Amino acid sequence: MGHEPLRLVEFTRSFHIGGTEVQVLELLRGLPSSYRLQVSVLEDQGPLMDSVWKLGHAPEVFSLNGSLLQPNTLFQIHRMSRWLKANRVQLVHVHDFYSSIVAVPAAKLAGAKVIVGRLDLSHWQGKARRLLHARMTRMADHVVANAEAIRQLLIHEEGLPEARISVIHNGLDLQRFDARAAEGLKDAIPDTGGAPTVIHVANMNHPVKRQEDLLLALAMLRHEGARLNAWLVGDGPRRPALEKMAHELGVADGVRFLGHRADVPALYGQATFGVLCSTAEGMSNAVMEGMAAGLPMVVTRVGGNPDLITDGERGLVVEPERPAQLAQAFRRLLTNPQEARKMGKAARGFVARELSLEKMVRRHDTLYRQVAGLPPG
Repeated sequence: MGHEPLRLVEFTRSFHIGGTEVQVLELLRGLPSSYRLQVSVLEDQGPLMDSVWKLGHAPEVFSLNGSLLQPNTLFQIHRMSRWLKANRVQLVHVHDFYSSIVAVPAAKLAGAKVIVGRLDLSHWQGKARRLLHARMTRMADHVVANAEAIRQLLIHEEGLPEARISVIHNGLDLQRFDARAAEGLKDAIPDTGGAPTVIHVANMNHPVKRQEDLLLALAMLRHEGARLNAWLVGDGPRRPALEKMAHELGVADGVRFLGHRADVPALYGQATFGVLCSTAEGMSNAVMEGMAAGLPMVVTRVGGNPDLITDGERGLVVEPERPAQLAQAFRRLLTNPQEARKMGKAARGFVARELSLEKMVRRHDTLYRQVAGLPPG
């Protein structure tokens, strides 16, 4: 052995509860002790920050103070470059758009290597931000995508060489997930009256999540005389309009808006199957958790969803913005419960085999050493 520890910085916007932040936290937990790990953020905020501190990390803050378009951004870039030099950092892994604006040029100024994480299809960005994000990505030494669709976007739309891109799927700690499920429900759930229930877990901030298509599919089934309840987990400014739509479609008596829940693993255990009907996705933690719970998942053919669900094997895949196809998929699962159980079992096995936390951490470890020019651990 005898090698100096690899001095690595994990940089993310904040530690609010989200897919990216959870994956960063898992890397901090799982990377071997041969690393000299440091954490930096744009905002010293979020409920996951306690976990970061408990792991022994005091995040260095490089605040943008609300806007990229001000002199403070340049100040933070130069401040970070000095911090990287002072700490002799060899490699920075930056996980989101805003952080990359600071981290990529700062790493270049400091002579450190930098890896950019591209974890979605940039569907929420306007043209100017997409161009800026693409520029920062091209400047990086390597890029991590968490789904094949993102790799294809980077190659064919942003012109990145294939050799500079690695696909590393998100990881899920099955043991911790099962322990959370075993803790049971934290709050009451509506009485289903014995009817099957589909669960949808997503925020209600962005139209991209298309809860509307779920409601329309439920209305189609109701028109045929089929009863299917739905639990919509999550919250946001779109919720009142969705609640109104459920009433207008005549399905409100079977649709429950549960808001934010801390007991999602236990909720999955009470559902019949799950759905995610977005028009764009990266690698969805909601789908992964549904699979971990042994549920067949109905997903749209976008982003990383096809990486997770093979149609007819681990769930069903439909085209986006096609509520009639959603209804058809729901009908198939409802009328073939044995097939549905088989799909759910295959989904759970896929998570255990291909999406383990250990595999995700191991692949990052290998990549970090490669980019830093170090021998394998």
